[in-house]
Formats: sequence, structure tokens, C-alpha cells
Amino acid sequence: MNEHENADGVRPGVPGPGDDAFTRAYEIRRPAPHDAPAVYEVVSACDTAVLGHPDMTPDDVADVLADPALDLERDAWLVLRREDGGPAGWAYALRQGEDVVEIEVCSREEEVRAWLWDTVLDRARRVTAEIAVYRQDETKRAEAAARGFTPATSFHRLRADHAEVEPGSLPGVTVHPAAGSEERMRAAHRVHQEGFAEHFGFVPKDYARWKADFEASSTHDWSQLLLAEVDGVPAAMLLGSDMFAADENCGYVRILSVLPEFRGRGLGRLLLKRAFAADARRGRAGTYLHVDAGNTTPALDLYLSVGMRPVLAIDVWRRAL
Repeated sequence: MNEHENADGVRPGVPGPGDDAFTRAYEIRRPAPHDAPAVYEVVSACDTAVLGHPDMTPDDVADVLADPALDLERDAWLVLRREDGGPAGWAYALRQGEDVVEIEVCSREEEVRAWLWDTVLDRARRVTAEIAVYRQDETKRAEAAARGFTPATSFHRLRADHAEVEPGSLPGVTVHPAAGSEERMRAAHRVHQEGFAEHFGFVPKDYARWKADFEASSTHDWSQLLLAEVDGVPAAMLLGSDMFAADENCGYVRILSVLPEFRGRGLGRLLLKRAFAADARRGRAGTYLHVDAGNTTPALDLYLSVGMRPVLAIDVWRRAL
């Protein structure tokens, strides 16, 4: 990221705010946590235009604005219409590790999107920029391609619908709730870090950062952290959350990780069934998760085999700047 912008986040020479007509039509400023309703208005309008319904809740948007990794004073922008003060667009550039920056550009107005694209890409220069695009979003796909982005991988959102779920068991395997035990929490952290080391976009985190990042989310719930041990040795973990509870009454598997040396023994299937059964007991209609189609493990086959079905595809586009 670079420093070539003024205190308002506007870069000299960038089309948009430097243009009198644009300046008269729009105000550009940094968003703050109290702007969550305005940002949600923009995001829900963009989602509805593509999917027919919002894909984020107001709480989800508030979590983004509260993310400790996102510096709102440097790396986020909110565009307001001067005519009525209503929100017209929003964008951010969020560093993920040393050399990848996740960006978002959201507006229903073409000239606003154009300025936001230029701004976030300039902010993310000298690294690899990536943006998630719904498969159905032809406009954003075209805009990403026109700016030199190409598809890097795809994530599928899968759903399992619940009636009654048998949690199941495996010989020699015990599954523990990890919350409340520092030892098991740290073991779950290690399993996640080692099990995901080769996954697309994975950013390693120490234990303190790992905990803090999860706890920054309003839908996080440590009681949904499970640790599976094989003959007493930590081997797999699953972390669920309430991300889809408010809008769809569904659970969400945020992470499922199995150490390489324990794969192929049914641990992933066992933890999924435990999560499904727990969601069914909570009265959830189903459980969601996301899986990388290019995963180094045959995860998609596993999820399909336990009755999950694809409901949405999200492509990740990348460009080296």
C-alpha cells in the first residue's frame, strides 16, 4: 500500500474527486463504525441486484467495520450523494499477510465504481490484489477483467438441511468441546494452522492473533469449537459460528481442519455430523460452509457425500500489481 493520497483518502490526479462535476455530485470520506447502516444500504443493494436478496446482515457489515485488521482511516472509503446525503458506494483494501491485499468495490453507480476501483488498486500497489465476485455478477466480472484480474480459484457455498441428524462415532476417536480449556484451544489452533498451511489464501497467525480475530466477530461462538483426538492425540478441529443464524436460521462451519497424517480416517465426516447434530438441536434449519474448489484435499467430495448441496459460487480474481 502507498501513501500518495491526501487526508481524505483522495489521490491527486485520480479521475473522480478531482473533477468538478464529480465533486459537486459526491462527497468522499472515511467510513466509521457508526456508518454501518449506510454501508449496509450499499452492500444490500449490490447483493440484491445480483442474487435477488442481501447476502450480508447489518451485523456482518458492522463486523467488517470493526475488523482490527482494517484501518478505516487509511484503507476504506465511503461515497455519499450530495443531492440527498444517501450512500452511493463503499470500498476497502485489506492486507492479508505480506503480499496479498483483499479489495472490495461496491456501488450501483458506474462512475462511483470506476473511481473506487482506481482508488483501491492504487492503495494496493506492489502486492497481489484479490477480489471475490459472485459467479452471477457479470458487471463486476467484466470490470475485474478489464483491470487485468484473472480467476484464481472458486469457493462454493454448500448447505445441508436438517431434520434429525445422527452424530456418529469412530473407534479410538474422542470429540471434545474445546472452549474453557486453554490446552485444547491451543491444540485446535495448531491443527488449524498446520492443516490449512497449503490452502489458497491461508495466512498463518499466532495464537493470540487467531483468538482476537475470531472474537472480533459478533457471530463468533467458542462453544462451537470441537477438537477430535485419535488415541489422545489432537488430529482435527471444527469451528462453527452464527453467521447465518439471524437471516436464514442456519449454522455455519467456519473452519474444518484435519492434520495431514490423520486424513482419510473419517474425522472430517465425524466432525461435520457432530456440527449438523448440534445445529439441529439449536433448531437451525440447516448448516452452511464454504469450500475452495481447488482445495489440496478432496473436501468438496466429502461435503457432497454427507448430503450438502451447492447453493452459490464465488470466484476469487487476482492481479499482481
